[in-house]
Amino acid sequence: MNTPPIILDLEASGFGKGSYPIEVGLALDDAHAHLVSHLIKPFDHWTHWQESAEGVHGVSRDLLMAEGKDPRFVADELNRLLRGKTVYSDGWGVDRSWLALLFHDAGIYQGFKIDTIFSLLSEGQLEQWNKSKAKVLEITGMKLHRAGTDALIIQQTYLYTVDRPAFEESLATYNAA
Repeated sequence: MNTPPIILDLEASGFGKGSYPIEVGLALDDAHAHLVSHLIKPFDHWTHWQESAEGVHGVSRDLLMAEGKDPRFVADELNRLLRGKTVYSDGWGVDRSWLALLFHDAGIYQGFKIDTIFSLLSEGQLEQWNKSKAKVLEITGMKLHRAGTDALIIQQTYLYTVDRPAFEESLATYNAA
């Protein structure tokens, strides 16, 4: 069975300049649908907020202030789990920027690398990615736009495209959890 790559996904306060990460999700590489997800309490100087982004992910600023974890804790936790590893994202350009902002503003060195999930796929797999993702969503019934679930969807889509038996095994574990 293929060991799935570690997937990282971020949700943010908005879509452009001034936006910052509000939630991080990880699907770890243990093939047991092991998820880690943290809401991130904004630093005082993180003030940008777009209602349209909130409409997508459904996380309010009030919820972040009440239940979000200190960004330094989140950065330390990511380093603890990921030190020396490479994680993958399907939104690599924006996720990389938001992750860099988290670590920079926390004053903590990022001890792992982030790359695009698409670097792991063949041309044929790339061509089938969107159809495969739609199939995974149909099979699992998972919903998009929360970081932990999105990370798992990306990981399951990867497995679906490269190793169908591994996908089926992982799905059985996910359904049992």
